[in-house]
Amino acid sequence: MPLTLVNHPAYSTQPALARRHPISKYARLMEVLAEGRIIDRCVCHEPEPATYADLTRVHDPRYVERVFAQTLDPAETRRIGFPLSDPIVYRSRAAAGGTVLCGRLALDHGLALNTAGGSHHAFADFGAGYCVFNDVAVAARALQAEGRVGQVLVVDLDVHQGDGTAAIFAGDPSVFTFSIHCQDNFPARKQRSDLDVGLAAGTGDDPYLSALDAHLDRVIEAVAPDLVFYNAGVDPHVEDRLGRLAVSDAGLAERDAMVLGACIRRRVPLACVLGGGYSDDLDSLAKRHAILFKTALAFAPASGSKGT
Repeated sequence: MPLTLVNHPAYSTQPALARRHPISKYARLMEVLAEGRIIDRCVCHEPEPATYADLTRVHDPRYVERVFAQTLDPAETRRIGFPLSDPIVYRSRAAAGGTVLCGRLALDHGLALNTAGGSHHAFADFGAGYCVFNDVAVAARALQAEGRVGQVLVVDLDVHQGDGTAAIFAGDPSVFTFSIHCQDNFPARKQRSDLDVGLAAGTGDDPYLSALDAHLDRVIEAVAPDLVFYNAGVDPHVEDRLGRLAVSDAGLAERDAMVLGACIRRRVPLACVLGGGYSDDLDSLAKRHAILFKTALAFAPASGSKGT
């Protein structure tokens, strides 16, 4: 079976003045996937941008309207990390729409990967940390509204806690949020996920993978999700500029294999989003993100929707 990918040209739109956010990695990732002939084993789908109706299932309508009109005040803009523009608003909608489509394709095929997404610092009424709209939350709500899923599990292994996602779904038993992150990292004020595992700065492969192993299977069995969203951020990497953990390339590959294997063994559909990763070396960073796609190829033949 080919691997199911979601990609949109707008993912590579560069925001002005976002000096620390290496958005060029999205274009370079697609080049790396092409150079490694990975793309030859994929079926790529281009999403429609998320609509106002999609976004306002999660986000305050006044916030969405002000993003569309680009009328956020300077403090709100600083909190996001870059000013808005027509291309950036469109990109934010495309990324959210990409995760919605990724979820639908995961339900159809068992496994799908978005080449963007993971904007987990966006709250219902404000954006933060380079995140305008919370794409995983938007996708979860869209698929619930369509009647395609009831119970959703979010496995967030970005190095930063998924604070926006946790806050959006707080008190909602239909979406279980599980985050493993560096405790001594952004955001300074953590939200309460359904399960948080905060790791000390400098944590390397063995304790990192042990923490995941201690919880992953148990959570999947207890939640019994109709769909899992996996934020596969590579910022736990030892060389990541903003990460503070010490996971290697091999550790990232093993982490991804653990999540993929745990879901596919149980025939639980899995939608993967790219998540964070920060480096001035875009080639190395893109190759780090490509680990997920290389790992997923090994699981694609075994994937399939529930009940097939």
